[in-house]
Amino acid sequence: MIPRYSRPEMVAIWSPETKFRIWYEIEAHACDAQAKIGVIPEASAKAVWKAKDVEFDVARIDEIEAVTKHDVIAFLTHLAEIIGNEEARFVHQGMTSSDVLDTCFNVQLVRAADLLIDGTEKLLAALKRRALEHKNTIRIGRSHGIHAEPTTMGLTFARFYAEMDRNLDRLKVARKEIATGAVSGAVGTFANIDPSVEEHVCKELGLEAEPISTQVIPRDRHAAFFAALGVVASSIENVSIEIRHMQRTEVLEAEEFFSKGQKGSSAMPHKRNPVLTENLTGLSRLVRMAVVPAMENVALWHERDISHSSVERNIGPDSTITLDFALARLTMVIDKLVIYPDNMIANMNKFRGLVHSQRVLLALTQKGCSREDSYKMVQRNAMRVWEEGADFMTELKNDAEVMAAMSVAEIEDKFDLGYHTKHVDTIFARVFGDSN
Repeated sequence: MIPRYSRPEMVAIWSPETKFRIWYEIEAHACDAQAKIGVIPEASAKAVWKAKDVEFDVARIDEIEAVTKHDVIAFLTHLAEIIGNEEARFVHQGMTSSDVLDTCFNVQLVRAADLLIDGTEKLLAALKRRALEHKNTIRIGRSHGIHAEPTTMGLTFARFYAEMDRNLDRLKVARKEIATGAVSGAVGTFANIDPSVEEHVCKELGLEAEPISTQVIPRDRHAAFFAALGVVASSIENVSIEIRHMQRTEVLEAEEFFSKGQKGSSAMPHKRNPVLTENLTGLSRLVRMAVVPAMENVALWHERDISHSSVERNIGPDSTITLDFALARLTMVIDKLVIYPDNMIANMNKFRGLVHSQRVLLALTQKGCSREDSYKMVQRNAMRVWEEGADFMTELKNDAEVMAAMSVAEIEDKFDLGYHTKHVDTIFARVFGDSN
């Protein structure tokens, strides 16, 4: 990913230096295990650790690979240059390149998942804080983009919290599923390497041994991992689109924080645009872009091919770096989001009581009118509000058929906003627990 949408800690996971360090640890731990069961001399295993504090020369490895056309062989050649050819004689004993590549890739994905989990938890904290702050801040709910019935800004934040909390669970499941390693040799039969070596290497790296690998770790695991990232990205877009809508000039119920000296347009000095959430919508698309290729990587020829390799070299770093950045950006947006409660009330009142139509409809049915007749009575008065700018309560009071069924006091009672917020505490208890 380009630096503009990257954060250093996640980028570091995917650096060549980190990759080669993990490769080295896999090989060194494998040597320890081989020595323990008497396959290689203990002195040779210890000699490999001479490179423990050495910084691998990425340029030198690239130079060797330019000749060998094989990245793992290039690395092993460079390792031999560091520890000596004699000491390196038993390195990679009975192993195949995928043992190193796949196990390393999963270590990187696990580390990336840890950062994404941390980022999601920080976003959840921001959403909860704003939900509690605006628990009873009334705003109009919309369906199809059209005024529906009153809700609260707190409930809006709460539903995003609940969605992100599910995403936290998804990320944890994805992390667990991807946390496997394989050191099983060519075609995965352990013919030239003991299964205990795999167990030791995986334990040292914080992984579980893959129950059965071919020459690669099964890619359904990776498909599930990137699918989980795609869902998180979609949720980020979901929140972002709500904020973008609220910032529209005609709505202006909330807006991104506009810092001192910030400029919204090169041509129009008055502009304050939702650029951060628009950016998040775009970044979400990039993360989801990895999902289909990850799914297509599941089907490989026989015990292995490398059709998945080029895909993963791209989607591994790009998706995790992008999602990490997006989570941090959305957290900042939520933390600093400017809320306009007065505009929320003004927007709700634009159609002069129309949002209470369902309460009047239900009241008429309770008074003995058929639902069909009740609907007609309410709708004809509601349409005058839409088309003529009339006041809904006034129209109802002037409707003889409505007045025959309901008193003035009963009509006025149906326009109480508190009616719509009476179960907010119940919903909050479901989302945040009883101690919210």
